[in-house]
Amino acid sequence: MCGRYALTQNESELIEEFAITGILPNFDPLPANWNIKPTEEIYIIRNNEDNRELATTSWGIIAPWSKSDVEALRSQSQAINARSESIHEKPTFRNAFKSRRCLIPATGYYEWATELGKYKTKQPVFISNESEKPLAFAGIYEKWISPNGEIKESAAIITREAVAGLAKVHHRMPVFLPKDRWDSWLDKKNNEIAKVRSLMEVAEPAAGLRFWPVSDAVNSIRNNGVELINEIELGEPETLF
Repeated sequence: MCGRYALTQNESELIEEFAITGILPNFDPLPANWNIKPTEEIYIIRNNEDNRELATTSWGIIAPWSKSDVEALRSQSQAINARSESIHEKPTFRNAFKSRRCLIPATGYYEWATELGKYKTKQPVFISNESEKPLAFAGIYEKWISPNGEIKESAAIITREAVAGLAKVHHRMPVFLPKDRWDSWLDKKNNEIAKVRSLMEVAEPAAGLRFWPVSDAVNSIRNNGVELINEIELGEPETLF
């Protein structure tokens, strides 16, 4: 599960880190955001012809069969994550998984503790890269045409079963793709389902990650600032484990 995340790197930093060679003519840079919420505009990285492109879209896949803007928004808020185990089978996701895959960059993401561990239930935790480089979530994107002819693009983060220390916070985690798999993942011609699914199988899915407890302030979408990712001191553990 990933319901909120942060991205503080600007477009120049992302262009360098992800070797991006193309940007849409009407590209509108996004500001740093420490509390990205579902349906909000986000960055994605995808292939467009011969270019690796930085684009913006909204978070949460719009169901292709949506018949109105209201239906589209409702479906989008329910499809911010796609399970890696079944993404190739679900009607909302399967076509995008076959040919419209992307990377979703993040400085880090928030999770709310639900498993047995040292954290109280619903304790917000921030997870990021030890190297301080942006994370690369495996993602998919889709296009939907509204009744008035407007083309709307949307994206979802792919998740998997949590492992290592993250499993003591929550039972799900995003799928992180190492750099040596980016080309294959973004290649639209790579549409053999078994091969694409194998790209998500990483020997140590949580390698290089660190995490710490943060304030409940992240619970409100009105709050947005670097203070949201500051580590806080915890009281005594509320479980026996």
